[in-house]
Amino acid sequence: MHCRPSSLPVRAFGILLAGALAGSALTACSPVVDVTAAKDAANPACAPMMVALPDSIGDAGLRKTNSQATAAWGDPSVVVLRCGVNVPGPTTDRCVSVNGIDWVIKEGDPVYTLTTFGREPATEILLDPEKIPSATVLADLSGAAGKIPATRNCVGQQELQNLPGSTQ
Repeated sequence: MHCRPSSLPVRAFGILLAGALAGSALTACSPVVDVTAAKDAANPACAPMMVALPDSIGDAGLRKTNSQATAAWGDPSVVVLRCGVNVPGPTTDRCVSVNGIDWVIKEGDPVYTLTTFGREPATEILLDPEKIPSATVLADLSGAAGKIPATRNCVGQQELQNLPGSTQ
């Protein structure tokens, strides 16, 4: 049997999981996942993280991708990772810390985008929380994400209120 790359464009989040389902649902082998590389994917700081990625997240196994500093898990893909995305600046978006790694969460329908905060280059994860729990993904990826050193942390509302000069 000849396996062809599936089409899994990352540009349109809404197409992410649908493309993976359509591209690989009827094949007997796991095709290479087509993931668009991030703008700063060639940043050498991505390399230590990429070699530390887990072989699986939950029950989803790691698959081959066709772009530098990218990864995908599951067949069809349920998690897609890209290193070298734009570093998030100050934000009012929800930020969570899992095993010492801060993540900014943007909830989409159905795909969530989780981006490391305070690490350069930043890493982005796309997932559908109906298919795999975000807590599982972040716990399983925290060791690898920690290979990129943190330069700052998320600051919550409580910390802002305690800053000198803040009005309480």
